[in-house]
Amino acid sequence: MATCSDTLTLPSGRVISRATADAAADWLTLLMSGEAVEEQQRQWSQWRQAHADHEAAWQHIESIVGRMKSFGPGPAYTALSSYGASGRPPSAARRRTTQVLVWAGLATGAGLLASRTGPWQARMADCRSATGEQRSFALEDGTQIMLNTGSAVNLRFDASERRILLVEGEIMVATRHAPGLAADPRPLRVETAEGSIRSLGTRFTVRQRSGRTSVAVLESAVEISSRSALGPTRVLHAGEQTQFNRETVETPRAIDEQTDAWTRGQLLADEQRLDEFLAELGRYRPGMLRADPQIAGLRLSGVFPLADTDRILATLPSVLPVSVQWRTRFWATVVPADQAR
Repeated sequence: MATCSDTLTLPSGRVISRATADAAADWLTLLMSGEAVEEQQRQWSQWRQAHADHEAAWQHIESIVGRMKSFGPGPAYTALSSYGASGRPPSAARRRTTQVLVWAGLATGAGLLASRTGPWQARMADCRSATGEQRSFALEDGTQIMLNTGSAVNLRFDASERRILLVEGEIMVATRHAPGLAADPRPLRVETAEGSIRSLGTRFTVRQRSGRTSVAVLESAVEISSRSALGPTRVLHAGEQTQFNRETVETPRAIDEQTDAWTRGQLLADEQRLDEFLAELGRYRPGMLRADPQIAGLRLSGVFPLADTDRILATLPSVLPVSVQWRTRFWATVVPADQAR
């Protein structure tokens, strides 16, 4: 299975291996099943004492299960606790269920599945980036993926195909084969809520928007299929971009300079409305950022470095008749200059 990382970071800051996390999940599966005999209980105790990472992983698992239990018989806790009471599911399925729950807790550092709401699909994804963060990963087949701010993907590689499931956000994919190995014959696809993009040996970006997917091809070509079986298939070539929903793929148009600026750590504006600019900038910083309706239609152009979004806001009054009002560090409103106070 393709993975983005072989380690996880606990809330304490301690880094543990996936093998340790999986072993802890296996012990939890066994102990909650009610099937552990005395000898297995002893082995579990020895495993915990064998390495500090083992104990750290187990303590974190206990905190996750404790939070699940405190919320009552919700689906997460029920999935763990029902093994001994309602017949045993196949061991592989049981292990997978436990790993999903535990990995989600490890990834969030707060037992996210214990809560009744929240974007848990993104939080438990195989590869993630935080708000304002950009991360790059090299997969085992040589494929390179770069995640833009607030993005998440799952990887589903098997003997017949390679699938990258875009849960949220935006990614760039560059298909390469691993050094010393022949090109991988398995098709590579990026799947979104609206359809599928098949790589034809290429470099391209994909962004999941609300009800639509944006695709831009930087090298070679991709083939786009909307999720509807009746929808058209369209080949998109280098220098072209388009959008599609579940039924249709729009006519391609030429790529503009803004398309992949984020891969270079930049935000580009070309006579862009201020409210649209701030909406895009808001993706790269936590909290609330908005424009007063009186100046929302002002337009600006420029190249802005994404490494410091506060600095971008600080420069706005030098190029537009506006001022930035801060209610808190995470709540800023851009208002007309004459309203500055």
